[in-house]
Amino acid sequence: MYHQIEEIFKQVILYCTMAMEMAGVLIVVITAVRCLYGYVRGRQHLRIELAEGISLALLFKMGGEVLRTVIVRTWDELFILGAIVVIRGALTFLLHWEVKNEKAERDAKLNL
Repeated sequence: MYHQIEEIFKQVILYCTMAMEMAGVLIVVITAVRCLYGYVRGRQHLRIELAEGISLALLFKMGGEVLRTVIVRTWDELFILGAIVVIRGALTFLLHWEVKNEKAERDAKLNL
């Protein structure tokens, strides 16, 4: 009985993880297509929109990694997942910093 519940729990976590990962991929693709279309149309400030989309996608992917930690069995797996979360967290931080600086530059140009 216990093993059956554990297997069901693992399957639910795996499907939730895949859904979070897929949401991240979808967000990147949709954002890239929107920005490419905007570039062709001559829109400005696409870097901000692209960076915000990538940042949102990274957050979904980090959520998937956090879910995955629930079913980790060994220290090696936990170390790898931890490293992935740290790298994705650093990327998200850098993207937020880039967006903040880009918006400040845009606002400074508009105020001139």
